[in-house]
Amino acid sequence: MTIHKSAEDYLEAMLMLKEERGYIRSIDVAEKLGVTKPSVSYATKRLRESGYITLDSAGMIVLLPPGLEIAERMYERHKLLTELLMGLGVSPDTARKDACEIEHDLSEETFEAIRKHARQYRK
Repeated sequence: MTIHKSAEDYLEAMLMLKEERGYIRSIDVAEKLGVTKPSVSYATKRLRESGYITLDSAGMIVLLPPGLEIAERMYERHKLLTELLMGLGVSPDTARKDACEIEHDLSEETFEAIRKHARQYRK
């Protein structure tokens, strides 16, 4: 199943919020992504229909295994690419912004090469 960049962004933001706060609220997703609450409502409806998320009894968003897998993959790419760009001398804000753009378009082969390269220099 093909997932769109925007869905990847939503899932990644949800994972980041879960790690930061321990819960995921729609309003926090909207704030984190700089989008409107109706946009989040539409996206969460689509993500629920696709089996990536569900809502608990309190209305909090819960990542289901397929959504969590995508979110973790995107977040790993984001963190590693941010680290790489900052290592090249890019400012943290620009590195995070650029990593967010790059993470979606990078092939798995290229990302694996970057990951392998990064491991060599972390030792």
